[in-house]
Amino acid sequence: MNQLDMKGRHGVITGGATGLGFAIAQRMLASGARVTLWDRDVQGMNKAAAQLIAGHPGAVVNCVEVDVSQHDSVVQATQTTVALAAVDALVNCAGITGPNVKVWDYPVDAWREVMDVNLNGLFYCCRELSAHMRGREFGRIVNIASVAGKDGNPNASAYSASKAAVIALTKSLGKELADTGVRVNCVTPAAVKTAIFDQMTPEHIQFMLSKIPMGRFGQPEEIAAMVTWLCTEDCSFSTGAVFDLSGGRSTY
Repeated sequence: MNQLDMKGRHGVITGGATGLGFAIAQRMLASGARVTLWDRDVQGMNKAAAQLIAGHPGAVVNCVEVDVSQHDSVVQATQTTVALAAVDALVNCAGITGPNVKVWDYPVDAWREVMDVNLNGLFYCCRELSAHMRGREFGRIVNIASVAGKDGNPNASAYSASKAAVIALTKSLGKELADTGVRVNCVTPAAVKTAIFDQMTPEHIQFMLSKIPMGRFGQPEEIAAMVTWLCTEDCSFSTGAVFDLSGGRSTY
């Protein structure tokens, strides 16, 4: 494992109880940071925090309950979190896939739910914590988008549309903050085998695998390494950028 330097830094990870969020928390802790998990699953979050502390004795891991789809909840979580310590990095990892159906059969309520979590929730988190970071003249924001936001996966229209919007929001916010000490970037993973697969059909999972030239799914640790680097001071001249993590599927 390459050493990344986040000593003395404080990272907030949405959706930190499981999957990519948990892997990112592990890598941040290994890099010397303290972390605060944001999740709506309190039981899962507390279990994750216990596992993280067991694996990194002496590490500081906080848990804050939040429903990112609700602006008021994000505002409260921000206030609670900055009272613990100033926030240096935000990783927006919370997300859902939605059903795997055609557009003409897509349930309207399910569409709204995907947008509320994947896009609106990410906007709320960026809105509140970018203001905090601007006041400190330092910050790193990393948004977890998806290769689906570049290519558009069939039978996943809401997910693809939400992730395309995340890419555009990242570019806009990155440019808005370019004259400050805050950097904003996103990553576009292809499929990574985590608990989110439980929300997909076997056919859709096989479709995603068939599109990856490397012939395998990504590993959470591979995504965590890139995300954590983007949260370090070494990432100083990249902002509004999109970093590919798709096994060669979509390298633009």
